[in-house]
Amino acid sequence: QVQPVESGGGLVQTGGSLRLSCAASGGTFSNSAMGWFRQAPGKEREFVAYISGSGSSTYYTDSLRGRFTISRDDAKNTVYLQMNSLKPDDTAVYFCAAATWGAAIVASVTNDRKYAYWGQGTQVTVSS
Repeated sequence: QVQPVESGGGLVQTGGSLRLSCAASGGTFSNSAMGWFRQAPGKEREFVAYISGSGSSTYYTDSLRGRFTISRDDAKNTVYLQMNSLKPDDTAVYFCAAATWGAAIVASVTNDRKYAYWGQGTQVTVSS
């Protein structure tokens, strides 16, 4: 099984950038679709971004498209989330998740119940 471990979170000012990393050990990383989700205080966990197992397909929640970029490096068993022009509303715990499938329809890739393995999360705080 794939075990994701997130890193790269921290405190940043509005307009700043962060790059989150998710190192995945075990399993067959290169065949696994990966997703990023986030959970702000008092809110439900929400979908952020998805990348297929092949890396050829990505998808973002509409409000973040253009500011966030997901990518993967299979040689390093790592998926990244580049976050630019950060806003206070981006403050949340960011989770990396691994699927047991390589690609799926939008309704599945945005559904956290479709992902089998989860990291512990990394805190991102954007100050105003």
